[in-house]
Amino acid sequence: MKLLTDITPLRATPAFRRLWIGSTLSQVGGSMTTFAVTLQVYETTGSTAAVGAIGVASLIPMLAIALPGGSLADIMDRRMLVLAMTAGQAAVSALLFVQALLVAGRGHGTGWIWVVYVLVAASSGLSAVSEPARRAIIPGLVPADQLKAALALNRVGFQAMLIAGPALAGVLTAAVGLKGCYLADTVSFAGALYGVARLPALPPAGTGARFQPRAHLRQIASGLSFIGRTPALAGAFLTDVSATFFALPLSLFPAINAVRFGGDPAILGLFTTSIGVGGMVSAVLSGPITRTSRQGLGMLVSASVWGLAFAVFALSHALWLTLAALAVAGAADTFTVVFRGIIVQSVTPDDLRGRVNAADYVVGAGGGQLGSLESGALGSLTTPVVSAVSGGLLTIATTALIAVTLPAFRRWRVPAHDGPAARPETEQDAGATPVEVMPQDAVPDDALPG
Repeated sequence: MKLLTDITPLRATPAFRRLWIGSTLSQVGGSMTTFAVTLQVYETTGSTAAVGAIGVASLIPMLAIALPGGSLADIMDRRMLVLAMTAGQAAVSALLFVQALLVAGRGHGTGWIWVVYVLVAASSGLSAVSEPARRAIIPGLVPADQLKAALALNRVGFQAMLIAGPALAGVLTAAVGLKGCYLADTVSFAGALYGVARLPALPPAGTGARFQPRAHLRQIASGLSFIGRTPALAGAFLTDVSATFFALPLSLFPAINAVRFGGDPAILGLFTTSIGVGGMVSAVLSGPITRTSRQGLGMLVSASVWGLAFAVFALSHALWLTLAALAVAGAADTFTVVFRGIIVQSVTPDDLRGRVNAADYVVGAGGGQLGSLESGALGSLTTPVVSAVSGGLLTIATTALIAVTLPAFRRWRVPAHDGPAARPETEQDAGATPVEVMPQDAVPDDALPG
């Protein structure tokens, strides 16, 4: 049983269990909205460029808001912040449902498409504040020895969303139209709101601080400075950015499918499904990775496997090998994300968690958007195959470069005992001023609701 993900946090901590269930339901609903928005924009405009603009509408507010929002999570009650942002996201989903009803009533929607972009941007901005704060909550809910298992369970929920969300959206769209996806997403926020509302109060570490613009900018700068002088964080973020920027050829999938498999839409759907299935298998069987202490080395290896898998995908002419390569990429992605999450939560003191998790959110979400843009642009200048192969090989090369230039990251370990303040193996490896970290189990079991 040690091969399977440890579900102890779900059994032992009611607050984490409610937060996890609510977040997973909301993620599935959010995936249905992503499906609906993409299809609505394409059916309305018939333009792939207009579909690509959805990513721009999402990326810009995320980059602008995430870091300031992360700083807010370090100076105010995180529970109240997440609750307010989640309520805002539910309102945006409700507005998407309303616009879908109005568009259906008019029989066309070209003149309304700007409303969709505005609502996508608003949702992205709210998520950029909510998600880092939500991640920063978890170490305060579970004991230190269950933190890695809790992070692995978060990945299980994410993979469930990748598989269930698009499938449910397709069925619901066929039955009642796109408005059904928007309505389902709106309803799914009830679980997220309940999970957050039942959390204990989560005031900031120390005495907190009032919001002051100049002080806020200094707080953001101090968070970035902490990342820069901490090899474990710098290495983790650089490794993830290099992997997603060079080797995330989602924009190439339709072109490669057209060349290799005649453009069969069923096969195109299998591309994304294979990544999700591979990620789910590795998430469920993540027991061993949550028990290893070599998180830095593990992340470097996983990122290299990710790059190699996409290179194989680009060169394969056999369907079974193509899908297998994508499944391996999905599995490697799960390992990379779990390793990165463990590093971020283990090395970051509580009074910096909001800011560091905000940077982590930007790396994870923004890197994918830029990677899809990069691979598509290179594919148009050369060929889709050249773009995918070169991206995979460049990922392996940059990962090797990071391993050589940041030996402290390569050798970094998280201690097996409780106490999250992970330390490099030697003082020479540290490269940063040691930081005292408050115990993760600061919230006693009897203080948790339920």
